[in-house]
Amino acid sequence: MTPPGVPGAPLRDPAWPRRCAVLAVAAVLLWPLCVATEFAPWRLLEPRSLAASLRFLASFLPPALAPDFLARVALGAWRTIAIATCGTVLALALAIPLALGATAALSISSIGGRMAVVPAAVRQCLRAAMVALRTIPELVWALLLVRVVGLGPTAGVLAIGLTYGGMLGKVYAEILESVDPQPARALLMNGSGRLHAFLHGLLPEATPELTSYTVYRWECAIRSSVVLGFVGAGGLGQEMDNSVRMLAGDEIATMLLVFVALVAGADLLSAWLRRLQQ
Repeated sequence: MTPPGVPGAPLRDPAWPRRCAVLAVAAVLLWPLCVATEFAPWRLLEPRSLAASLRFLASFLPPALAPDFLARVALGAWRTIAIATCGTVLALALAIPLALGATAALSISSIGGRMAVVPAAVRQCLRAAMVALRTIPELVWALLLVRVVGLGPTAGVLAIGLTYGGMLGKVYAEILESVDPQPARALLMNGSGRLHAFLHGLLPEATPELTSYTVYRWECAIRSSVVLGFVGAGGLGQEMDNSVRMLAGDEIATMLLVFVALVAGADLLSAWLRRLQQ
């Protein structure tokens, strides 16, 4: 297409009818979804809603800085990090064997061509297990596990570990299958075991992506652990739930600032790890 300002350039974007048609179709499809969800953001602008929102936001200032409260927040933040970290480690313990078993490049039977029936069936079963784990949200796992192990961080760790185990396993398998499989296949053909082929054939090339996604999931686990606290899984979320019930806006503001600092710290850690791999 001739650039604007050049003689002979079209006065209109030749693709605008197609773009308008796509937007119209999207609007038609989106409307029944908005109706089904009773999405009505204009209610926020009603006088009663505005007055209640302004009163609640005004209670955020100044943030609560009492020493005893800050000590509770610090303990809750530490437990949140602990829940996220332990849950991620548990997820890794589930994801790594699932991913290795589901990766076709590490199948000895597929070296000569088509994978054998039994290994193919095992691979599909492992993928089905990962689907089952990640299908159930961590919040649902926490609600179930609180009934089993009681209130506290244990339910949060198990909930994150189960859901994230399925997520990490799926993505790990996809990352390992996206790299060049020839080094791993060459090692397998020369008598190496699957673990050796993984460590020396696939892992060196896949390490940057694996590390980046793992740290991202750990950051997501920090956010999830806060949400899980609202159902009794401990951590900063449980403290925030107590403050929300009491309509203590100053305490909520302090905990929100701490939560932002936690996520920002996780983002800085992710950037630092990426720089180490360059």
